[in-house]
Amino acid sequence: MHELSFFHNLLHIERTTWIRTFSLCAVALCLALPAQQALAFKILEPADGATLTSGATVTARVDLGKDSNIAQVRYYWYGEQDDTLVEQEDATATGSIVARAALIGSSDHDPAFGGPLLVPKDGIGPMRLLAVAEISRGRLEKRSVFDEVLVNVEPKASLTAIDFETEKPLQLGRAGQSSAYGHVDSLGKIFELPVVGDFADGETRRISAPSTGTSYASSNDKVIKVLKDGLLQIMGNGKMTLTVANRGKQAQLEVEVNVNDEPNEPPVADAGANMTVKAGSKVKLSGLKSRDAEGEALYYSWSQVRGSKIALLDVDNAEPSFLAPTVSEKRTYRFKLRVTDKKGADSVPAFVDVVVEP
Repeated sequence: MHELSFFHNLLHIERTTWIRTFSLCAVALCLALPAQQALAFKILEPADGATLTSGATVTARVDLGKDSNIAQVRYYWYGEQDDTLVEQEDATATGSIVARAALIGSSDHDPAFGGPLLVPKDGIGPMRLLAVAEISRGRLEKRSVFDEVLVNVEPKASLTAIDFETEKPLQLGRAGQSSAYGHVDSLGKIFELPVVGDFADGETRRISAPSTGTSYASSNDKVIKVLKDGLLQIMGNGKMTLTVANRGKQAQLEVEVNVNDEPNEPPVADAGANMTVKAGSKVKLSGLKSRDAEGEALYYSWSQVRGSKIALLDVDNAEPSFLAPTVSEKRTYRFKLRVTDKKGADSVPAFVDVVVEP
């Protein structure tokens, strides 16, 4: 019995030693192997979250991943919440607003499908860089894949002055104002004031968004109230002064409001819950949960603010739809909804993300 126990223990020790030796060899082999290529098309440079300088030239670099037969890669710059415009080479762009490519990279570029990329000279604050790779599969079949990063753009030059791209003083609700839908000033109406900054490098940059460093202050919240994201709301009739500050500079705008004093609460936009869908499926967005305090009918306005441009149908309806495009890896598309009531009061924008899977 003692001899059997001895041999059993010996076999156990040899087996344990062999497993440990095999495990160590496996780890060493893994460490010696080169890093695997990414599975999906991806922007490597500039990196997501990087801080770039306005007007500077940076290197654009991508990893093609598992996608083959890529003919070219087009790069586009957008503001953080700018609508995604139809791409320049898109065959469906006839009669549409098109985006100008900042760079078109091909296989003979250094690095391949990348190269020197100019950061917009008038850029400031959060900006999106969208890279769209065109995949050729013969003359009759083409598709594209994309990646997108969010960077922060800062000008080197100092801010010299702030100006308002509007009449001065600003009069809201004055006689003779257009009565067309969406242009009537009324109680509850939410609007954005176009504010620009003049910089020492000679560039004029849009600084309406708080993300560019701009802050707003109202002298009378009962006339104009400051909301988030640099939005303003008409609260009542009267005169007030709006003060805008950025980078140690400030400017003031006198505002006079003379609108119909019928009480009206602005509607609330609800773009629905985020969703995950499969490529090729029909996707329906829903703004049906949007609401108006007075129970009035709503007008809908949808737009796309992230991802390669897709054909969104019925953008002025509560439930627009689109066909989920082909993707190599999970990709996020973001949509913005604003609703307006019959008195012309707008909502704060609402957003929804749609993740498309292969």
